[in-house]
Amino acid sequence: MASANYHDNYHFLLTLSFVVSLLACSANAQLSPTFYATTCRNLQTIVRDEMTKAINRQPRLGASILRLFFHDCFVNGCDASILLDDTATFTGEKNAAPNRNSARGFEVIDAIKTRVEAACNATVSCADILALATRDGVVLLGGPTWTVPLGRRDARTASQSAANNQIPSPFSNLPTLISMFAAKGLTAREMTVLSGGHVIGFARCATFRNRIYNETNIDAAFATARRTNCPATGGDANLAPLDQTPNRFDNSYYQNLVARRGLLHSDQELFNGGSQDATVRTFSTNAAAFSGEFAAAMVKMGNISPLTGTNGEIRRSCRVVN
Repeated sequence: MASANYHDNYHFLLTLSFVVSLLACSANAQLSPTFYATTCRNLQTIVRDEMTKAINRQPRLGASILRLFFHDCFVNGCDASILLDDTATFTGEKNAAPNRNSARGFEVIDAIKTRVEAACNATVSCADILALATRDGVVLLGGPTWTVPLGRRDARTASQSAANNQIPSPFSNLPTLISMFAAKGLTAREMTVLSGGHVIGFARCATFRNRIYNETNIDAAFATARRTNCPATGGDANLAPLDQTPNRFDNSYYQNLVARRGLLHSDQELFNGGSQDATVRTFSTNAAAFSGEFAAAMVKMGNISPLTGTNGEIRRSCRVVN
């Protein structure tokens, strides 16, 4: 009888393992963490090395690369379309409203791509390089790590109109944020978790001026402090940190929201008497919970509509189609 139970349990576990594997494959399309295990063994070392150089030079680049990945994945999936330059015959996404004068870090991806091409010619996509660089930037600033599924291919197209319409705005209200993330298969909680990426980096005065001069759900001392570098008119490009530790990945973003010190309107909307208040409170006091859920949400976002198999291409330069 014990032997029969053992075999039953063994077969059950085998079946369960098979089902979990199927679910993982389904969840990640044809993506796999070991996609380049034999074709580009040094890939992750190269990416980490170049990201370390970049962040040592300018810590803000960790946030810039994270933002590039987010803006890429929200427009036709994680396909490196945001990296394509405009030409006389091609309109990319770099000059869409959410990216113009603010998307940055392209030269870091170029540097990684140059080294990867030298090591593994025509093998690794720009989309995968961006996904890995994003993870490493977060880790290098003290954030969580995660295993990046790989095997994305690069788009030959881009969509400025989709970039204008599908990337959430810093002026968005909570229902809009929830619906825009839902359109990409992400829950309201995942939206609140991913918004925590604003724990690093800076924002331009033009994106928060109205909040610090006209909104009421804002700490008065905080508004006054932010006004010193963001006048009522002019100074659109002046920068302010998204939180008080812009080069350290922690949970202070959520602590700021509870204190009504969110810099962007869209940030404070997460804690303004709405459905996400409890989640914000949880993350404000539990950094480990935030880190774990952020890592999981980044994997999920990185799986939005990837090009795989024979779709798309492996670009030789991330800025132009082959």
